[in-house]
Amino acid sequence: MRVIVIGAGLGGLTLAHGLRRAGIDVVVYERDQARGRPQGVSLHFDDRGTTALRACLPPSHVAMAEATMGGPREQTLLLSEVDGEVTVSGARPADGTVARPGRQVSRRLLRAVLLCGLDDVVRFGKEFVWFDRRAGGTVLARFADGGMDAADVLVGADGIGSAVRRQYLPHVRVTDTGRHMLMGATPLRAAARGGLPALIGDSPAAARLRGTTMALGVHRFAEPPAAARDRWLPALHSPAIDDAEDYVMWALPAAREHARSPADSWRRARELTADLPPALRLIVDEAWPELTVSLRIGAIPPMPPWPAGPVTLIGDAIHLAPGFGGNLAMRDAHRLRDVLRQADRGERELLPAIGAYEETMRQDSFPVGHSA
Repeated sequence: MRVIVIGAGLGGLTLAHGLRRAGIDVVVYERDQARGRPQGVSLHFDDRGTTALRACLPPSHVAMAEATMGGPREQTLLLSEVDGEVTVSGARPADGTVARPGRQVSRRLLRAVLLCGLDDVVRFGKEFVWFDRRAGGTVLARFADGGMDAADVLVGADGIGSAVRRQYLPHVRVTDTGRHMLMGATPLRAAARGGLPALIGDSPAAARLRGTTMALGVHRFAEPPAAARDRWLPALHSPAIDDAEDYVMWALPAAREHARSPADSWRRARELTADLPPALRLIVDEAWPELTVSLRIGAIPPMPPWPAGPVTLIGDAIHLAPGFGGNLAMRDAHRLRDVLRQADRGERELLPAIGAYEETMRQDSFPVGHSA
């Protein structure tokens, strides 16, 4: 069996590792260059992501990823203001209904771990434009530079703007919610001066003060990334390791805005927090401007089932979950790896195997009315 994956995000790279470890020929095509596009700094990593990581990646990669996670996150702290000072007024447990217990992960570092060892698998700067289904059941992928490649299965792991989805399921549309999120990160050494990191520890926190909502989380690496690399994954060479330091991630809901540069997004975040207490204002003022991004919040409504074929989708290409999408993309990759491995071993037919994956994905992503 041969599989083409479009998109080198968390889901696509997890799938590539899983398929290669299963002895399946896989190639990943990515439109952008190796650095990728801005997608936020941190990821709340829960049991779905951890299970996929351990199932699909080599043990050394798993050890490296887990060694550089933050501390346990089992509740969300609620922040309020008393006499101008920020204080903890309550807590909401991570009970699985909205959020699950987990640990914070540097998205940039995790992607570097996922890319390690896939030099012969990932092709950067290759923009997918179209596919053709060929006689015999294979799929031909076409790229903007005129290149082509064929495989038994084509997987769209190319995110919210998926070119694979636009052709394969043209009736499935992303709905613009009109909401945006400004996200950024601040060196812990700078944020610590305001006292907030010591107040919240490793727990995520939510503040609704003076008409502004702000989410926060401290990422203290369990082990210095460079030391963890030397111990677990010496082949990993990346600025994500060399430049890593503890940080505070933050997010601010924003009204509909045009695409902004990182510097513009940072300036807008400073405007939104200008009236907040000093401890919160400091975090945005001292942020890394170049790591500030403006993200559009979209939604994919439930869709009716479609006939299984040699083309399928994972992650944000087919279901959106702001704040948890990385976990779901990796879970999709794990599940798809399992059914493709079964088909490759002759334990089940290929198209029913893909159909079983898709039905499970629809049930989990759209539990009410997914077949309407």
